[in-house]
Amino acid sequence: MLDNVQSARERWGGVSDLIDRWLRERQDMIVKFCDISGIADFSDTEGVQARFIRFCEVLVDYVSAGHFEIYEQLIREAKEFDDGGLDMMARVYPKIEATTEGALSFNDRLSAESMTEAQLKALMEPLSDLGEQLETRFSLEDFLIEHLHNVHAEKVMESSPSV
Repeated sequence: MLDNVQSARERWGGVSDLIDRWLRERQDMIVKFCDISGIADFSDTEGVQARFIRFCEVLVDYVSAGHFEIYEQLIREAKEFDDGGLDMMARVYPKIEATTEGALSFNDRLSAESMTEAQLKALMEPLSDLGEQLETRFSLEDFLIEHLHNVHAEKVMESSPSV
């Protein structure tokens, strides 16, 4: 039994590290979002476009990590604990996917070619819309982490023998 608890701790402890790293990436993305959302002078088109590109790189990395790392781990936990988490994931995941489409659509607006001041200014309204979608996404992700991962981590800790 102790081996099972230790094995579970190793599995879920690694997941916690993965989630922690992902949440740090979220913070970095938010900082970059705030940086570009506050742009008032678009005359340095190269510099402004570079800021948009850096934001989109972090955005796409964050979204990808969610889909290909975090959500997969949460689904594995839900399957292993078999406590209704899969049903919850089935209800929440499509809402998260919709925000992914918004993020990728925004990323596709950026061109590898030089953009004009007007083209860059035109990104501000879609950026604002994206901010609202990201806020929704963060709430959904936090809900999943709280109700799938954190609950399971507590169950693992409850089942471990006290020292």
